Amino acid sequence: MESIFIELTLVIILAVGISAIMRILKQPLIIGYIITGIVVSPYFLNIVGSGDTLATFAEIGVVLLLFLVGLNLNPKIIKDVGKASLIAGLSQISLTAIGSMIIMLVLGFGIVVSIYVSIALTFSSTIIIMKFLTDRKELDALHGKLSIGLLIIQDIVAMFVLMIISSSSAGGDVPTLVTLALIKGFGLLILVLLLGMYIIPYISGWIAKNQEFLLMFSVAWCLMFAAGFFLLDFSLEVGALLAGVTLAMSPYRHEISSRLRPLRDFFLVLFFILLGSHMVFDGIHNIIIPIIVLTLFVVIFKPIIVSLLLIWMGYSKRTSFLSGATMAQISEFSLIIISLGANLGHIGSDILSIVTIVGLLSIASSSYMMKYATKLYPKFSGILSLFERKGKKIDEEGLQSLESYEIIMFGYNRIGHDILESLKKMKKNFLVVEYNPDTIAYMVEKKIHCKYGDANDLELLNDLNFKDAKMIISTIPDLDTNLLLVSTANSINPKIITIVVSHQISESLELYEAGATYVVMPHFLGGKHTSMMLENYGLNLNKFLTERLFNIENLKNKKNMGYEHPKTNRTYFK
Repeated sequence: MESIFIELTLVIILAVGISAIMRILKQPLIIGYIITGIVVSPYFLNIVGSGDTLATFAEIGVVLLLFLVGLNLNPKIIKDVGKASLIAGLSQISLTAIGSMIIMLVLGFGIVVSIYVSIALTFSSTIIIMKFLTDRKELDALHGKLSIGLLIIQDIVAMFVLMIISSSSAGGDVPTLVTLALIKGFGLLILVLLLGMYIIPYISGWIAKNQEFLLMFSVAWCLMFAAGFFLLDFSLEVGALLAGVTLAMSPYRHEISSRLRPLRDFFLVLFFILLGSHMVFDGIHNIIIPIIVLTLFVVIFKPIIVSLLLIWMGYSKRTSFLSGATMAQISEFSLIIISLGANLGHIGSDILSIVTIVGLLSIASSSYMMKYATKLYPKFSGILSLFERKGKKIDEEGLQSLESYEIIMFGYNRIGHDILESLKKMKKNFLVVEYNPDTIAYMVEKKIHCKYGDANDLELLNDLNFKDAKMIISTIPDLDTNLLLVSTANSINPKIITIVVSHQISESLELYEAGATYVVMPHFLGGKHTSMMLENYGLNLNKFLTERLFNIENLKNKKNMGYEHPKTNRTYFK
């Protein structure tokens, strides 16, 4: 027992050290975990002697991961994904699988191995993409919503893939296995949905009254389903995934998810460490070419497939490019599927090594691709124009009736709403540029002059008539975006007034140096507003109560429009 504790302690300490290096390099921590597994493997330090114990912990991590994935597969969300994500998602999976299958066969691999690898390469990382979109505050952008839609479709397909693979352990011919697995899968899915719709709502309210009990119930529910499905000749992973689906419609799913994440993260770290420790480096020179070719396919051709599909469906080339750029890596599902295939004896350890290394390389490169996608786009814009369909694009929404506007405002967020009210009182011609399609729809309904677009899009900025504009206002607190707006506007119209928002003093000074007319700092303005009330109202209770009523009414109006206070971005296992 003590030896297991010592081994686990050493592994975790190494994982922390290597992950710290990954963080300095601004890479996902998953890379550090897999590298840790390689370091502690027999090829290097050889400090993992209790492989069975580590494997059990790793299995728990995978089960919890799939349980949380299932929590996000709410049928209501799937309905909102829409036809675009469904068609593009299924088409991307098919085309990626066919392309990678051809590559594997050309490289001389067998049918079964080629099928496993081609399936693994079709999926993209939900964890990494969601973290990126959340950090960049792009979840509400059209390309963010399309990416999430594609991930949901991939997760559903992955669920059925896991069912088919786990059913194959019983033996039999492939067509029969696939047919039986699909029939049982659909039957179990319907049963699970009925549970989620008619049973869980009646007990979840009582369970949620005690937070500690809610956590224990969620873990027990997850493990019960996983064990039950295992006894039905399915895998633990399928049971855990469907356990999450049963709770996906519960109003407490977010609470369950947030409480289980730290537990999942710890055990899942051990899964990736175990995965790295199982990698084979004997004869590594024999698999270098497959690794390079498959990595290039995932990093380059997979995003191209997604981008061209969305362009073909009528989206603009920029929205399509940004959506495609998020898909340039393989998923945790990919590693789980390959690991499951290796455990069943369908594929060898060399294939596990190939896919794991492709995962490392693709995840590392895609992090930079997503980060610099807006800067890469202009270099590919001309090529993408060759594939863009003629006519109005799906994302070219808005309400415009003039060729030029006196004031152009970028971002209709919490600050922008109040500014817009002042612009209406000024009776000036103004245009609002916004990247959230839901907000655009709201403004069109309210007859507000607006245009869908991203302030980082240089093509969009060049289309706007800055020459005749008197003022631009940016409510977007992003330094690079505001620097681009200020430099572009000043280069076209040196007399234009540029008002931008910033949350950092150093960034505000940089914006002033770049030529911004005025930089708004909301936090300091809040303090200034409070000090002005103190000076004007003194200790007069009635005046403060009057201000209170005005503030409550203003907050209610914003809440009705869907605004809430910005939440702190938490970094979980990403």
